[in-house]
Amino acid sequence: MRAHSSALTRGLALTAGLVLALAACSSGGGGGGSGSKGTSAGLASCSTQGKADTCNSGATKTGGTFTYVIEKNVQQWNVQDTNGNTFENAEALSPVLPQVYIPQPDFTVKLNTDLVASATQTSASPQTIVYKINPKASWNDGTAITADDFIYYWRTNDGKDCPPPPASDSTQTKGCLPQSTAGYDRVKSVTGSDGGKTVTMVMAKPYSDWKSMFGAGYPLYPAHVAEKLSGATAGDAAHMTAAQMTQGWQYFQKNPPTKYATAGPYRMTEWVDNDHATYEPDPKWTGQKKATLQRLIFKVISDATQEPIALRNNEVQGIYPQPEVDLVNQIKAIPNVTYTIGNGLTWEHFDLNLHNPVIGKYLALRQAMFTAISVKDITAKTVAQFDPGVKQLYNHNFVPGQPGYQDVVSASGQGSGDLTKAKKYLTDAKFTGVGTALKTPDGKAVGPFNCRYTTGNQIRQSECQILQSDLAGLGVKVTIKPIGAADLGTVLAGHQYDIIVFAWVASPFPISGAQQLWTTGGGGNYGGYSNKQVDSLISQAIGETDATKAAAMLNQADQIMVNDAYVLPLYQKPTFLAVQTRFVNMRNNSTNVGPPYNVGEWGLKK
Repeated sequence: MRAHSSALTRGLALTAGLVLALAACSSGGGGGGSGSKGTSAGLASCSTQGKADTCNSGATKTGGTFTYVIEKNVQQWNVQDTNGNTFENAEALSPVLPQVYIPQPDFTVKLNTDLVASATQTSASPQTIVYKINPKASWNDGTAITADDFIYYWRTNDGKDCPPPPASDSTQTKGCLPQSTAGYDRVKSVTGSDGGKTVTMVMAKPYSDWKSMFGAGYPLYPAHVAEKLSGATAGDAAHMTAAQMTQGWQYFQKNPPTKYATAGPYRMTEWVDNDHATYEPDPKWTGQKKATLQRLIFKVISDATQEPIALRNNEVQGIYPQPEVDLVNQIKAIPNVTYTIGNGLTWEHFDLNLHNPVIGKYLALRQAMFTAISVKDITAKTVAQFDPGVKQLYNHNFVPGQPGYQDVVSASGQGSGDLTKAKKYLTDAKFTGVGTALKTPDGKAVGPFNCRYTTGNQIRQSECQILQSDLAGLGVKVTIKPIGAADLGTVLAGHQYDIIVFAWVASPFPISGAQQLWTTGGGGNYGGYSNKQVDSLISQAIGETDATKAAAMLNQADQIMVNDAYVLPLYQKPTFLAVQTRFVNMRNNSTNVGPPYNVGEWGLKK
């Protein structure tokens, strides 16, 4: 899931990349034909089974400017980096950087044949993957895309060749800090042949989610750029030193893709910090289909309440905000706009910080807290007001519609709001003051705890308020403390919370995501969870190439995690896409890559 190895999930929603970052759309928009208020003519069919990948399709004509809203500023540009692993960063890079497999709206992944003609497992022992790079694929400075780019990617993300900076290095001036090492840490070798156009990857240990590598929301960066600026030998990423790779890593952190060679249907011509990125069709793009828009703009609007206003005033032509009742109703009233509400791989959750000495020490307290929380009440007072089909999520790794999803939570009573059962956990564990002013078995006050959410998010504020009320029934006082929109990653990484609510934006690779989020020391495991059985089961699942067996192992681990009461899944977070009807081929993709997954196809309706 994006964010992790990683560090933040996309969107923080962090993205759970690789892991994090979200089978079908749910309810579509309201009725009406073209030109009526609240029309859903283009995107309505996204909610129909089998239409997620084709809804709102159409031929395009040349011309037009399409402005799409991203909700957070891009603070650093290396999306492979744990601190650059945000949903908005991934969106902003999608028009210009290539990746092997691209997550689709129906949660499958599709081979990007503009980059690679094929990707095939040719041997199971040792597991061997062969990539045939498209003979035409090149960076827009004329440098061919070769095995060197794959080798550079692997070595900067394996956690060994460019090792992360020590914890004492707060400035992180040395080493690479990948959002996830999953898969890359299992590679024995990556080599090139056929003039660099064939890539052979041999695994030291099998890796079930190999299709997540070299893409799935985390694109390639040009190795030759890193080699040149660091003084490394051109075309020899296999022998770059850690210091040389660090230079490239940091260069891609600090510089937008206006400064180096890219390979996408667009090239970025301008980046104005905290305002917008401008793209134009790249005349040197080697892909099959040329972009037809005259100009593409990604506009930063961090206040979601301003998005419907900007859409109504034609300042932007597409928005992808978290839906809220007022916002949805405003969109319904705008003429010539099509919209859809979807449920995908983004999921909302409460996390407990096990670094807190009381929360971390007492399992019975955590179990009681989660049991006292009523997810039904939370959804009824928030997302169910505009998405009545939303239901409690009962799994930490799979969502309904994904193979492997099963209910591992409800039998525990967590999320049920059963106050009687919750209190029994505490009395059986010899807590006192249950229901009034809770104290530990050794007489220490429990709390007050803070509940943290990103400022300006009314739904999450309400979720903290409901939690506050539910835990008051146990005798636990909760204070509500918002987080600045740009500070979620800092708060998580610094353990600056007792209870926090946010969302993971996942990729279609749940096993890689589990390594990131739940294993001891995982990049997205901010709360400090550690269970050796869970580590072992996830490790086995990662190396199991039979998807059914791997999912069973993951669910077995999940059952243990539920008992440990570390994270409480709430629901699949509804996603909301609204665009003007004069444009086509935009559609909801509630995975870690978002709607820009096919940005090269966006255009004016012919």
